Amino acid sequence: MNFLAHIYLSGEDESIIIGNFIADGIKGKNYQKYPPKIAKGILLHRAIDSYTDSHPTVHQSTARLHKNYSHYSGVIVDILYDHFLAKNWHKYSDQPLAEYIEDFYNLLKNNFTILPTRIQKMMPHMIADNWLLSYASVAGIGTILAQMNIRTKGVSKMNLAVAELEAYYDEFEAEFTSFFDELIQHSQQKLLEL
Repeated sequence: MNFLAHIYLSGEDESIIIGNFIADGIKGKNYQKYPPKIAKGILLHRAIDSYTDSHPTVHQSTARLHKNYSHYSGVIVDILYDHFLAKNWHKYSDQPLAEYIEDFYNLLKNNFTILPTRIQKMMPHMIADNWLLSYASVAGIGTILAQMNIRTKGVSKMNLAVAELEAYYDEFEAEFTSFFDELIQHSQQKLLEL
């Protein structure tokens, strides 16, 4: 899953949200260097990724992209799934998406010093371009995929994946909806176990 889903699946605890958000940059047992609730968020992130990567519905989505995007298919599906979460946000939260995202950006600003350097450098761009809110539109997803393609020096061709999103929009959305309901339950259970 991508940023928005990870944040949402963290629940209400701000430390868990921060941990889940920064987790990709925390390798191995380095999570133990963080306060317990941030460490819990990091471990939750890993559990979400593991569950997602092995789920047959996600495999169905990635298979649709594999011919054109090879091992980048999983990254693309993560981004597409965040689109459907943003688009259908009202089904998952009573708080308006723009307000939820603003609260999250403020949380990052208020905890800037605990963020890894990579996140500190990325954060101003994320906020200025409002990445999370841009997920709600196909055009916004196009921009995100174009930026990801630049990061791969054009090798991934991710910028072209908007064509598949548009061609198989209903299929991707149905797969996301089915999978995300299961992922919510899995994440809630993991939070209790950690």
